[in-house]
Amino acid sequence: MSDPTPEPRGRLSGLAAGLRDFYSGPYRRTFARAQQDEDDLFMVIVMAEALGVPNPASYYTVELLPAVYEQFHAWHRRMGLDRSPLDTFSCC
Repeated sequence: MSDPTPEPRGRLSGLAAGLRDFYSGPYRRTFARAQQDEDDLFMVIVMAEALGVPNPASYYTVELLPAVYEQFHAWHRRMGLDRSPLDTFSCC
């Protein structure tokens, strides 16, 4: 036999999801675009030394290279580059 009233925690999480959709729904595309721009900037900062741009923080960003390799192909396609700009790293 099912319980006719949901648990308070379930109701609160449902209410929170509804409020999130109400307030952030109209701006979802803007938030997604801002997130994409931020991710692209992060990719440029991490890959700067490999792209030939002097990077004073390359000592710290070199550790992040394995984390961004999987997103590299999508990034250079988004930037309008048909082929990989790196001579040493060919993804396509």
